[in-house]
Amino acid sequence: MSGVETRNISRDSLFLLAELRLEGDETVYRVKVRNLSSGGMMAEGDVPVQRGDKVSVEMKNANKVRGSVAWVQDNRFGIAFAAEIDPKAVRTPVGNGDLDSPRFTRPSSIDPSYGRDPARLRKI
Repeated sequence: MSGVETRNISRDSLFLLAELRLEGDETVYRVKVRNLSSGGMMAEGDVPVQRGDKVSVEMKNANKVRGSVAWVQDNRFGIAFAAEIDPKAVRTPVGNGDLDSPRFTRPSSIDPSYGRDPARLRKI
């Protein structure tokens, strides 16, 4: 995506953690992903990056994504991906069903009418 104006690409504002590696360095840096689009992301973290550095990023539900640092400002920086990703896939919850969701979002397991004829319940 280098050399292409990407400011008009829609991006999702979000907050998630990702692992970032600089090319030629085995150190893994944890960064906060502040926004994400199919062509790049804004990250925040104490990472010694400079414009043009080659990086790889690992996020949940996405394969390792390669890219380069497009800009740096304080502890935030932009990464232009070498290949587009599906940003909605990164937002998809990881897990296997209801038990991974918070308790308050799951149906009640003590529903008195569950498995019973509601007409037979005692009125209080």
